[in-house]
Amino acid sequence: MEAIKNKTMKTNHKQTYSYASRFTPLLRYVTTRNLAVAMFVALALLGTTRGNETEKTRLAKGMAKAGQLSQGSLQVYSATDTFDDGDLPYYAHSSYVIYTTDGKLFKNVANHISSSDEIPEVVTLPVGSYVIEARSERDGYIRVRIVIKADRQTILDLDSRDKEFPRG
Repeated sequence: MEAIKNKTMKTNHKQTYSYASRFTPLLRYVTTRNLAVAMFVALALLGTTRGNETEKTRLAKGMAKAGQLSQGSLQVYSATDTFDDGDLPYYAHSSYVIYTTDGKLFKNVANHISSSDEIPEVVTLPVGSYVIEARSERDGYIRVRIVIKADRQTILDLDSRDKEFPRG
C-alpha cells in the first residue's frame, strides 16, 4: 500500500489527440454522391415507420379504450377568410367547433395549417353522432348534426345547397 501512496500520476494537459489519421483512408470514399445515396437510404428506411407505434400495439393487444377501435374522419368546408400575403390572396377555411350530442365541447378545429392553406383539415373522430358549429358563407354561424361511421370520411360542405351535383 505504501508504494502506491508515494507514486503520483503525471498528467500532460497540453497533449492533443488527433483522430483524423484513423479516418484518412476512409475520407477518399466520401463524395457528394455517396453522401446523397447514404442519406436517401437512411430516409427510406426511417420513413417507413408511421404514427404512434405504442398506440398501434395497444390496439393490436386489445387494450383499446371504447371507441378507439372504430373511428372515422370529418372534413368541413366552412366559410373562408381571405389572407393576402402581398402577391396572392389565399382563402383559408374558418375554424369550427365539435360538440357531443348532449352539448359538451368535444374539440376546437382550426381547419387549416397556416393562413395560406386552402384545404380544410381532416379530423379523426370516434364513431358516433356530433353537432358541428361552423360559419357558412351564406347563413353565418350554423349548427349541423353529423354521424361519423367506421372507416369512412364524412365531408360537410356548408354551402353545398348552392351547387348542383350530378345524380347517378
